[in-house]
Amino acid sequence: MKKIGILTGGADCPGLNSVIRAVVRKGMQENFVITGIKNGWLGLIENDMKVLDVKSTTGILDRGGTILGTSRLNPLGKEDQIKKIKEHYQRSGVDALIAVGGEETLKIANALYKRGIIQVVGVPKSIDNALSGTDYAFGFDTAVNIATQCIDRLHTTAESHHRIMVVEVMGLYTGWIAVEAGIPAGRILF
Repeated sequence: MKKIGILTGGADCPGLNSVIRAVVRKGMQENFVITGIKNGWLGLIENDMKVLDVKSTTGILDRGGTILGTSRLNPLGKEDQIKKIKEHYQRSGVDALIAVGGEETLKIANALYKRGIIQVVGVPKSIDNALSGTDYAFGFDTAVNIATQCIDRLHTTAESHHRIMVVEVMGLYTGWIAVEAGIPAGRILF
């Protein structure tokens, strides 16, 4: 029986639990054992894993965050941590890993793959939609919808007080949330 590991790294965002649930459901249909790795790469360093099944992933579709926990730990450049990742990955019997994360998490996954430490599939996650090579990452649509709703609600307040309001949204290196939330609000200025 094949064993698939899944971890969520970096910041949390909407949709992570949906990805976890989908992996578990589809994996079980294909007779895979799904192992959840707690707290991103830290879970592989500390050997903190648990088997996931339908029961453990029921009722998580609409929950924010991630039932696996997350961390921003970057083991690259720390050979003792990389050694532990390799040891625990091999000992766990995981055949392949699904790394759900943003730029940093996927860079780590790629580096560990290139070193022959893990077999991996990356799932892009970014509320900023700041990952090259992707059209939409998990978390982006929800971020845009929430920003659009906030802008819509501020319109009446701004008009009532004869004011101009500036709304700041996240974006890191990109402005996709601002553009995609501002256009439907009808108030975007460049």
